[in-house]
Amino acid sequence: MSSPATDKTASPPGWTFVTNHAAVLLSIARDPEIRLRDVAERVGITERAAQRIVRDLVEEGYVERRRVGRRNVYSVVPNRQMRHRVVRHHQVGALLRVLAPYAV
Repeated sequence: MSSPATDKTASPPGWTFVTNHAAVLLSIARDPEIRLRDVAERVGITERAAQRIVRDLVEEGYVERRRVGRRNVYSVVPNRQMRHRVVRHHQVGALLRVLAPYAV
C-alpha cells in the first residue's frame, strides 16, 4: 500500500503553488496544437473551465490563438509581464522556463 505522499491517485491538497491559469499556459507552451479537451484532462479541470482560462489568457495578451483548418493553434507571448504585484517585473517566459522542465 502506498502512502499519501507517493500515491499519485490521492486527492491534491486544498491549494497548490501553480494556479490553473499557469498550468493551462504551460500546457499550451509545451504543445501549441493541444486540444482544450486534452488541456482540461492534463490540468484536472473541466473542458469549460479550460475554455474560460484560455479566453482569459487570450484577452489579456498572454496567448495568441489562430485557426488552422478546423483546429486552433496557440502561441504563448513570452515577453508579457506577469500580473501579480510581487512578480510583475518578470515576464511570463521566465515562469515557463522554470516550470517547463518539470511539467508532465
